[in-house]
Amino acid sequence: MRRGIWAFIQDQWTTQPPVLQKDLNGQTVIVLGASTGLGFEAAKHFASMKPGRLILCCRSQSRGQTALEKIIEATGCAVAELWIIDLGDFTSVGQFITKFEQDGGRLDILVANAAVYADKYEPTNDGWETAFQISNLSSPLVILRLLPIMLRTAREYSTSPRLVVVSSETHYFYTPNKKLQEDPELLATVGSAEYCSPTNMMFRYVLTKLLNILFVRALTARLPPSTPIIVNSVNPGLCHSELTRTMTGILAFFDRLTNWIFAYSTEVGSRHLVWAALADATEVQPESLRGAYIHGQKVTEPSDFVISVEGEKMQNRIWDELISILAKVDPRVTETVNECLAPDPPTAPGL
Repeated sequence: MRRGIWAFIQDQWTTQPPVLQKDLNGQTVIVLGASTGLGFEAAKHFASMKPGRLILCCRSQSRGQTALEKIIEATGCAVAELWIIDLGDFTSVGQFITKFEQDGGRLDILVANAAVYADKYEPTNDGWETAFQISNLSSPLVILRLLPIMLRTAREYSTSPRLVVVSSETHYFYTPNKKLQEDPELLATVGSAEYCSPTNMMFRYVLTKLLNILFVRALTARLPPSTPIIVNSVNPGLCHSELTRTMTGILAFFDRLTNWIFAYSTEVGSRHLVWAALADATEVQPESLRGAYIHGQKVTEPSDFVISVEGEKMQNRIWDELISILAKVDPRVTETVNECLAPDPPTAPGL
């Protein structure tokens, strides 16, 4: 599928549906990146639906505490909690996962929303470019390590847990060059200092969002058909947020101008995250949500590259590399893959 500027403008100037409401009684919801922006607004919506437990995952204790207090004040939710996780630090991610495992609770909804905008190379202590590690290494690590808990939740409570990865329609406007597509160590390349030139960093955000979609499709393709978990990616649309707050110069000017003319409020954008997490047979056939790219609160075909033979090859190649990288960070990733997922499929899911 191709999307042009006019389609983008029409969507941004179209009144969006109200937030989907569900009864989340007894269910546990985790939102990564919940201190501000889309994550905060989505968490606030979940808080109003009487969940059994709502976990706000934030990097900053002070900003997270402020977000928690605002949500409690706005919704009266007495089961909201603040948990600290720095997705730019594998040690912090491991501590978060261990804490949740020891907690022993269920997990029904996981929204992987955390992301940062980066226009220059800044490495983490783990040696990866920061935006890439947060979006394309640490977020999948959390997902894969918590997958067994979601499977257990499905068995014990007869539910269909949801994994929602926040992506972007900007992926329509980016196709990796042939050299990158065929790189046998693509992830190692894009996360390295050598690759992160000023020119390549101009496309860092859209590349991370493309990789989000490929991860969702690769994971879905390896979930056995009987697995009740639904994994999807979602485009929240262009929204007012703090994502590009570090922009400077002419880029910052055009970013603010574009937002002023076209952007939804952050609350409106968060409705799309909630829909991806809660839509069921009354809104759309659940099977169509598996591995889906969701745009405008409906299942939509992703870019031509994503569904192409080349996109499928890249998808499978980076899956293998991702598991290799994450297994070195946490060997239990290999256990999850072996115990919960099927062998590599011959083709990607036909969405």
